Amino acid sequence: MKKFKFIIAIAFAGATLAACNKLDVKPLNIIGEADIFTNETGVTAYLANIYKALPIEDFFYRPNESGFNRDWQQFYHSGAICGELVGPFGSTGEAATGFGYWPYDNIRNVNTFLSMMPKYASKFDKAKYNGWLGEAYFCRAYFYFSLVKRYGGVPIIKYPQAFDAAKDELLVHRDKEVDVWNFIASDLDSAALLMPETSPRARANKYVAEALKSRAMLYAGTIAKYGAANYVAGDARDQGLAGIPADAANGFFQQAYDAAKAVEGHYDLYKKKMDDKVKNFTDLFLDQSSNESIFVRDYSLTTNTAHSWDATMTCRYMTADGLSRAYPTLEFVERFAGPLPVVNPDGTPRRFNDVADLMQGLEPRLLATIYFPGATLRGLTFDTRRGIYDQFTGTAADEVSMNPPNAPYRHLAAKTDVLINGMSVIGNAGMSTNDDNFTRTGFYVRKYIDYNKPQEDCGLYKSTTSWIDLRYAEVLLNRAEAAMELGNTADAVDDINLIRDRAGATLASGNITIDTVRNERCKELAFEKQYWWDLKRWRTADKVLDNTKYHALMPYYVMSEKKYIFLKEVEPFQRSYTFEKKFYYEPLPGGELGKNANLYPNNPNY
Repeated sequence: MKKFKFIIAIAFAGATLAACNKLDVKPLNIIGEADIFTNETGVTAYLANIYKALPIEDFFYRPNESGFNRDWQQFYHSGAICGELVGPFGSTGEAATGFGYWPYDNIRNVNTFLSMMPKYASKFDKAKYNGWLGEAYFCRAYFYFSLVKRYGGVPIIKYPQAFDAAKDELLVHRDKEVDVWNFIASDLDSAALLMPETSPRARANKYVAEALKSRAMLYAGTIAKYGAANYVAGDARDQGLAGIPADAANGFFQQAYDAAKAVEGHYDLYKKKMDDKVKNFTDLFLDQSSNESIFVRDYSLTTNTAHSWDATMTCRYMTADGLSRAYPTLEFVERFAGPLPVVNPDGTPRRFNDVADLMQGLEPRLLATIYFPGATLRGLTFDTRRGIYDQFTGTAADEVSMNPPNAPYRHLAAKTDVLINGMSVIGNAGMSTNDDNFTRTGFYVRKYIDYNKPQEDCGLYKSTTSWIDLRYAEVLLNRAEAAMELGNTADAVDDINLIRDRAGATLASGNITIDTVRNERCKELAFEKQYWWDLKRWRTADKVLDNTKYHALMPYYVMSEKKYIFLKEVEPFQRSYTFEKKFYYEPLPGGELGKNANLYPNNPNY
């Protein structure tokens, strides 16, 4: 062994000396720009790394600590800090200040690409070359969008900074928020101009850029309009770093409308199975060939990118492992048609032969978005109960008061194996008294759950359903909202009715308001990680989340009647959600402020 080591050492030394005698020999372990930017393989590999880093708020995304890192706990969902869901977060403040996202390393990679490619343009077909440049502009706009919606004004850096540049060149200042939004619009215009009309899956094209622009410009317009009245004063606002002039709103709304209009005819609403509108809306999120999907992120077991949505967004009873902790609120359910028919005119709870009877007559889109008690998945039933009453008399309101008259006859349980007369008190998918791995609202998320997947394959890091980052329904909603803000109610009605017709919902009349459009957005895009940002850009979060508690719809079995009743109760953990006005902007990352004092002032009240 000693001799072997000696021979290796001699060989290494010899090789080193030989290399020293030939200083012009190119190192074999260093990849230069010519290796990347002179051939299609190198270019597409470079772009692939940029796409991989895009801040898509997908299954893995958490609005606090982990951010975009890969984590199995998909129930740490942004909807769970703002009332779309309840579950893992104890308060809104747990996630409202973000996790210090600062992707300037990725922006540098894009800028390097944009600065290097022109040197090698002659080596490529012009259309292909232009398309690659367009993709880079798209990606840079995406990174800046993720920054500006968090922090407002940030430094706009268009070219790679030299590492040996003077200090004052490297320590850049923040740009005004309005300038960042205009920069995003400019990059997306460049992207749309340069890219082809179609593209490989999960890559951008002309209309992907237009779709993203419709989203981004709608954000800018609403921040300009509503942020002018609802803001926190401070140096950052005074300097235009946190806030957009109100007179810029209509210009941004027009850009949003025009971009959404440009997508028309190139993507469409998914309508392959309209004879069953529940199945149609369910499959929209599972069908890889959907003509509604504009921009997606794919996952696979072989590349070790699979996620855990199936294992962590439904009950353990129906999965291979994992657990659930985020559940749709009754307030979300009531967006669709108001209060559910669970109380008689005299105030007594309506009796049901089966919990599943409650689903009769409900909008198909709602039934495709959440699992109600009595629904089925993988051959199993959501056997969901809060408890059992031996008997029940009186009104629903009295029973949910501080002194419920039927409390002596009510049985609750912590585990599914607690029985009353042979019946599980809470059922296999019911509400435990001390375990938040069971539903706390009576509902479970259905959107993106792959019902075709065998139970044994529904484990951690075993789900490969694609995340749809941009889809045509959102583009229509962007268009409708921009149209309403511009006073074009007729166009907004048409857009909303296209969505409602596919959803199996009642069509809108000409008498709609901006709140109608916003509510439609909340229903259609539920659990797609849009609601939190919508509340922020509408500047309504501090009103919606004002010491707010959310409710559950609790199913109970009345043993003496052999009937079910439902009671509206505050969800069992009784958590309160409050949005401080300063949360409309996140604080700039402390580490970045420590390195560069020119980033000050920080956002108001931080």
